[in-house]
Amino acid sequence: FFGKKTCDLLFKGNGENLPGFMIGRQLTVVFSFFLVASITGLNITPGEGENIFGISDGAQAFLNYGFHGAVITTILASITWQLAASAFPMAFLNNPVTYILLC
Repeated sequence: FFGKKTCDLLFKGNGENLPGFMIGRQLTVVFSFFLVASITGLNITPGEGENIFGISDGAQAFLNYGFHGAVITTILASITWQLAASAFPMAFLNNPVTYILLC
């Protein structure tokens, strides 16, 4: 039921909704990268005081930028769902959450 509705929504009007969906998806992923990086970024000056978990100054500088949050977001929010959708396309399309997110 939801699979047909999802495909009808994506390919309505000679498939003109599909490029918009793909652009919106990419913008959402990029926004989530910046959001998670800003939340997980630290403000500890390397070489002054104690680094988190006693790590080296170079590793502390890396953690200050929030790249670790962006990497985790890439793995969990992007790649995992792509693998799930490619392994189980019918289950992914028939999921009501997919249809609701597209509306």
